[in-house]
Amino acid sequence: MVDRELAPVAVFAYNRLDHLKQTIESLQENKLSGLCALYIFSDGAKNTSEKDVIAKLRSYMAEIKGFKRVRIIERDVNLGLAKSIIAGVSQLIDKYGRVIVLEDDLVVSNDFLEYMNDALDYYKDDKNIFSISGYAGAIDIPENYAKPVFLFQRINSWGWASWKDRWDTVDWQMSYFPSFIKNKQLRKSFNRIGPDLAVMLLKQYQKKINSWAIRFNYACFTQNKYNVYPVGAKVVNKGADGSGTNIRKTSRYVSKLNTDKIVFPINLTENKIISKNYIRFLKPSVLRQIINYFKIQLYLLNQKKR
Repeated sequence: MVDRELAPVAVFAYNRLDHLKQTIESLQENKLSGLCALYIFSDGAKNTSEKDVIAKLRSYMAEIKGFKRVRIIERDVNLGLAKSIIAGVSQLIDKYGRVIVLEDDLVVSNDFLEYMNDALDYYKDDKNIFSISGYAGAIDIPENYAKPVFLFQRINSWGWASWKDRWDTVDWQMSYFPSFIKNKQLRKSFNRIGPDLAVMLLKQYQKKINSWAIRFNYACFTQNKYNVYPVGAKVVNKGADGSGTNIRKTSRYVSKLNTDKIVFPINLTENKIISKNYIRFLKPSVLRQIINYFKIQLYLLNQKKR
């Protein structure tokens, strides 16, 4: 059926066996799973009390079948999610030129691999596209919008794919930050696609959060590129149950899997109504926006005092 080389699938796991099983089982239900290479990056324990849990995860990983090949990359130390993803994605994308990325709390549709590979093939040479998203929030779509995918300038970290030439543009050391944070207009522009973004960049620079995604997002923003999203989610997040470290327990991001086949080519332009609705969907509370504003102002004030 397929005579092309499919993108490798990278799954990043830590200490949640039940969540990981859901992710792997949903991938195994994809008809392309037997043609895809699966790489599981298993992060090391933070302390000795976690070693037994990690050992159980790795024992399960060793028995996984149903893919073209399975490779387990076991970390001896705990890198944390950001370093693990940056290192793992870089390793695979340098070798294959493209990669599909999942964390261990995601469940995918049975056509997820087909959708991702088709989109990667079709938009490979479209330099306007930065990444392919699998997740999509439950937002209102205009009745006259007939396409199964749409463009949005904010990247998604819950099931995504990209290419080496896009990934290589990211400045992981954030050398741009001192000039960015002083530029009010630039901060305002970045926040137009999400009023939480500028403060997330600040927190990452201060090492108060551990996020690869905000740095990936900033690279997309500075190049004025877009990301392809499905109208119906091909990925759902099962980690908003209080078990993770980067997202609190919430029902806000609940979405239903959509198995409608998406056929490319699809020529896209941004739909402003969809973008507006998605920004509204992701927007933090007014109180949180006020707090974020003063965090930036306090940082700038402290910089002036130095």
